[in-house]
Amino acid sequence: MNQNLRVILQQLEAEKSIDRETLLEAIRTAIESAARKSMCKTANVTVEVDPDTLNFKVFEIRTVIEEVTDPAAEISLKDALELNSEVVVGNRLKVPTEPKDFGRIAAQTAKQVIIQKIKDAERDKIFSEFKQRQGDLVTGSVKRVSHGNIIVSVGRAEAVVPYREQSPRENFKPGDRIRAYLLEVDKSQRGAQVVLSRTTPELVRSLFELEVPEIYDGTVEIRAIAREAGSRTKVAVKSNDSNVDPVGACVGMKGSRVRAVVEELSGEKIDIVRWSDNPVELCGNALNPADIIDIQVESEKGVIRVLVPQDQLSLAIGKRGQNARLASKLIGWSIDIRGDGAPDQPMEGLEEMPPESVAEDSAENPGDADG
Repeated sequence: MNQNLRVILQQLEAEKSIDRETLLEAIRTAIESAARKSMCKTANVTVEVDPDTLNFKVFEIRTVIEEVTDPAAEISLKDALELNSEVVVGNRLKVPTEPKDFGRIAAQTAKQVIIQKIKDAERDKIFSEFKQRQGDLVTGSVKRVSHGNIIVSVGRAEAVVPYREQSPRENFKPGDRIRAYLLEVDKSQRGAQVVLSRTTPELVRSLFELEVPEIYDGTVEIRAIAREAGSRTKVAVKSNDSNVDPVGACVGMKGSRVRAVVEELSGEKIDIVRWSDNPVELCGNALNPADIIDIQVESEKGVIRVLVPQDQLSLAIGKRGQNARLASKLIGWSIDIRGDGAPDQPMEGLEEMPPESVAEDSAENPGDADG
């Protein structure tokens, strides 16, 4: 039996990538459960397994007592002294025992316990592995689509892209390759619950880190991202090196770098703007290419009032207010845009639009970085 256990142990270590200590504990627990099956139900059984030889010993934990009334739980002082000369009445003593019937039922119990322990160890390993990767970009293949959720095979684990985390522009089928942001990892009775996202702004950040070496090494920094998944994203970038143009670095030669991100996001439009700590300058950059006549900041209200030529009002606002709404998210201020032809008329409909709504593509914008 020891030889069989050794072979099983080696196979499991190789196939399941589970550490030896965990497997030894699984075997010990399995033998203990099997021993209980073949002994008195009131017996307190424990098993010790030699990690080198895999020899195991079965013990009954009994209480030392003068007069035995329950042989399964007690041992007389006289018998106990033969095992340990230092014991006294009241001590608990490990008494070597041999299970009488270590047969088919006991073996089946041992097998079930080992299988369950290995499953638990695999789940814990997967949870620990993905917990460390939380916040990373992961790549997998679509296994199936169930009730609107995309089930993704990532290595030895299954992950899910919930419907709420899917871009309305995209449609994945079984077998498709998918790259997503690892949003969260939770532990449940069924194992690690790995949740991926295709809508979070952090996906855009991770994709740019992958495509732009200057972002990866810290030369260029992404300071803010405003996104309406499937439609448009604005990214504000800053250079920590005066010799590096942050916008040019992100766009790449002939737009190659940003085009790779756009293609990964299924054609979602991306505007890359230069970051500024000055909200007035940042607002102008965020509303580019619309011409700005005047910008006024009302700090106490957290509002920036922007005056643009009347014929460029729709360009500055964008369809359904999307361009202005994303610019507002990007800079962290409310933006009130007015045309110079009607300065007393505030932009209509923008404040009523919920920020999480996804609008249609804005009007043709020569500053779009969509390749």
